[in-house]
Amino acid sequence: MYRDDRPMESVSTSTRLPDGRLPLLITGIAGVAGYNALAYFRARHPGRVIGIRQRDNWRLAGEGIEVCNAEDYETLARLFEKHRFAAVLDCAGNCALKSCELDPAMAWRINVDGVANLLRVAGQEDARIVHLSIDLVFSGAGDGGHTEDDPTDPVTVYGKTMVAAEELLLSAAPHACILRISLPMGVSFNGHAGAIDWIQSRFKKSRPATLYFDEVRTPTYTDCLNELCEAVLSSDLHGLYHAGGPRRLSLYQIAQIVNRVGGYDSDLLIGCPRLDAGPVPPRAGNVSMDSSKLEAALGYAPFDPWPFDHRWVPTDRHWHRHRPSGERGSSRLLAKALYRNPTRAR
Repeated sequence: MYRDDRPMESVSTSTRLPDGRLPLLITGIAGVAGYNALAYFRARHPGRVIGIRQRDNWRLAGEGIEVCNAEDYETLARLFEKHRFAAVLDCAGNCALKSCELDPAMAWRINVDGVANLLRVAGQEDARIVHLSIDLVFSGAGDGGHTEDDPTDPVTVYGKTMVAAEELLLSAAPHACILRISLPMGVSFNGHAGAIDWIQSRFKKSRPATLYFDEVRTPTYTDCLNELCEAVLSSDLHGLYHAGGPRRLSLYQIAQIVNRVGGYDSDLLIGCPRLDAGPVPPRAGNVSMDSSKLEAALGYAPFDPWPFDHRWVPTDRHWHRHRPSGERGSSRLLAKALYRNPTRAR
């Protein structure tokens, strides 16, 4: 079932999906982006949103959730015939870097064949498709700030399969929209799939967490990402767009924030360069993205910085150790400041 401690959805003033884009199918609901999107869209469009999850993820169950492996064409076709989906938010994909490196065939089956099946079925229904890709299509060898015109050069099997999925969509579905996202910051279903959840799960158990100084991302609140997805689904925006937040942070800095805001033992955080991570899986460098093309297309900036409060932005590698008198980090504060955009919360 859904986690009982998942955040409540706030009332949004964002664009609402028109009837012509409902019912909506959301794939990949075990991931952070899909899990939070399902809660958001079901709250806004009761009874008109369906999520699908892999057959072996039996703990993820509840109203509006169907069992369907993305690579299972027959079951997917039956779901489309049953619900007549007018739009699809495709959040599916296996993003476990090490698993993909060790089993490239599995990664291709889920991340590429699943998209091919979705295109085949959705095309028959003329359904609107918005697909979420990832910043890890880049190696991050340079200074970041990647634009959509930069050539892709992934260092992982996961990144390579996501590039293949993008190319498939761009060639077979020119009216679809691809949003390259970074780290979606929100609650995860299993409590350790998301960036915040994994880091916090280590600190909660008094276990060390090792993060990289030089892997740089552009994270976003899932609150902002949900609203963006609804706006794009409602529109005819097509092609490839970067959808990263305005603040660049290394994985180490993200862990610093979780450590201090959550009030955890500062000695549990360990930093190192990504070259010390070992050969499997290889790590990307600065894959931060420039999202100005998306902002221009929308006419507004869809993302607030994560974290929203500048007080929680590290200033040096020891920032998480310096806690002013009276500062009381806690899991409750973390939930308010990091899981949810404070401007969206009730």
